[in-house]
Amino acid sequence: MQMDGKSIVAAILHDVIEDTASSKEEVAKEFGEDVAELVDGVSKIGQIEFSSEEEAQAENFRKMLLAMSRDIRVILIKLADRLHNMRTIDAMPRDKQRRIARETLEIYAPIANRLGVRKWAYELERLVFATLYPLRYAVLKQTMKQRQGNRKAIVSKVGDAIVNRLESSGIAGDVTGREKHLYSIYRKMKEKTLTFDEIYDVYAFRITVDTVDTCYRVLGILHSLYKPIPGRFKDYIAIPKANGYQSLHTIVFGPYGLSLEIQIRTEEMHRVADVGVAAHWLYKSGAEGEGKVQQQALQWLKDLLDIQQKAGNSSEFLEHLKVDLFPDEVYVFTPNGEIKKLPRGSTTVDFAYDVHTGVGDRCIGAKVNYKLVPLRTQLKNGDHVEIITSEWGRPTPSWLNYVVTSRARAHIRSFLKSQKNEESCLLGERLLDKAVTVLGFDLGQIEEKQKKKLLKKLQIKKWPLLLEEIGIGNRVADIVARQLVSDISGKTKKGKDTGLAITGTEGVVVTFGKCCHPIPGDPVLGYLSAGRGVVVHTADCPNLGKFQKHPERWLDVHWEDTLKGVFQVAIQVESRNEQGALAAIAAAISDMDANIDKVTFAERDGNFSALNIILEVSDRVHLAKIMRKIRTQEFVSRISRVKG
Repeated sequence: MQMDGKSIVAAILHDVIEDTASSKEEVAKEFGEDVAELVDGVSKIGQIEFSSEEEAQAENFRKMLLAMSRDIRVILIKLADRLHNMRTIDAMPRDKQRRIARETLEIYAPIANRLGVRKWAYELERLVFATLYPLRYAVLKQTMKQRQGNRKAIVSKVGDAIVNRLESSGIAGDVTGREKHLYSIYRKMKEKTLTFDEIYDVYAFRITVDTVDTCYRVLGILHSLYKPIPGRFKDYIAIPKANGYQSLHTIVFGPYGLSLEIQIRTEEMHRVADVGVAAHWLYKSGAEGEGKVQQQALQWLKDLLDIQQKAGNSSEFLEHLKVDLFPDEVYVFTPNGEIKKLPRGSTTVDFAYDVHTGVGDRCIGAKVNYKLVPLRTQLKNGDHVEIITSEWGRPTPSWLNYVVTSRARAHIRSFLKSQKNEESCLLGERLLDKAVTVLGFDLGQIEEKQKKKLLKKLQIKKWPLLLEEIGIGNRVADIVARQLVSDISGKTKKGKDTGLAITGTEGVVVTFGKCCHPIPGDPVLGYLSAGRGVVVHTADCPNLGKFQKHPERWLDVHWEDTLKGVFQVAIQVESRNEQGALAAIAAAISDMDANIDKVTFAERDGNFSALNIILEVSDRVHLAKIMRKIRTQEFVSRISRVKG
């Protein structure tokens, strides 16, 4: 790769800090600060005890990423180290071989590809394939060898035809034909369930010319020589890949019914295609050397650092990293014509977070190609996307069900976590205040020294953290209240228990049981569930028996008088099978200003159907009106509310 001297020195010393008694300071003294930083970045964290191998691996990647963001050479040395490990993997026990090979396939080969070091990415994939599936690898390699003679003649003929056509057009270019890599052939066979004989584009051609203008001229010449396959042309020169890769890709109908993949690029593009970010050390030519590839790589690392800070722990970050390393990209346009690259399957919410975190957090709607669409809409190549924001817009947990980019997922989780902490703290304060009042005291009048004494006893650093623990159900408010007031007087006084008022706006720390779907007007009970806060159930919920073993977790709750909002409730409608029955039921529900959240068939035979419908209603009175309206339909034989 013709890397610089410091990289070579750091590569030779890459295991010194990890495997010997030498320290980073000693390395810095002997070889300079830059080399010491590179070696330290590549070294694993051997001093810390981890609860699992996965956590250790994740923490190592987190550390390596921080070092990479300061100096991209860290990852190049790490990739070289891993490539050498894979080349000598036969010397290791079989279980270790499998573990290292899987880690290489999941992390290192995609990183090499993401940074544009395709030469190494291909070799890593081939070595992983040979390690994980030795028999499949051997069979496929043998099959390729057997067919080689016949195919070589075809490749030679096609190559000569392309060279002759270019020469007759006065264009000088280098034409090379190559076999596709074994692993990419295997992956295609597996993904598309094809046999080896059904894969025609086993060979690919590369044409290298002098200028970008010539690339497009060559494309025209090729399409006049062989017919292009519709929809199989990609222009990575106008819109480069995220790793800086540029080329024109086209698949054409060649002779003998073969489809041929042809790549057209300049010499400079070819250098970048082979060694990616390392191309900077191959040609040091001022501004060009510090080109787009390095900038894109560093931008990707900055984005990953942002995700790393938002991730709750190392394992969550590693999960985000894996998602980010496998982007099959789509290209979409912002309202002012800027091109955005996103992984395939990305939604409008992913796009919003790609534009800016603030846009994602406040997004309430989207337009795709000037039409309003749901936020879960998946984007396609060429879509024109506009995000609608509002000051009151906030991320919701449902977004996590359909976003695909690690950036969006990390920011949504981070927002929900901080929101949950805030809400837990407020709920914890309400629960503790109620529990202290029952004991005849006023929480606001309890002295700070008494609170500090309790915090010390419970080994909790701050008062808000204790309130948070109570709010999410990890601690019971009644027990904490008794501990808090036990020293104030010899015995506690009994106050009036008013119960906890449910307002409907508590957010993620007060939830409603999916088993019974309580709505305002129902007699209700609260259950303090560890990690979830208060779960509200109807007083006659069939599942209450499960919780009888923990009476200390039961709470008296009641609905707030001024409560507003919509609440889910389940009903079952039994009706005759008539054309338009479902549409009529839906229309009746809509007439009563209610929304349908979900419809499923519980039973169905030749004459009757039982429909389970989940509605959004404001209270019991609203539900009663809806049920009366549905009952007026002549084909409806029975309607009831479902619990349990």
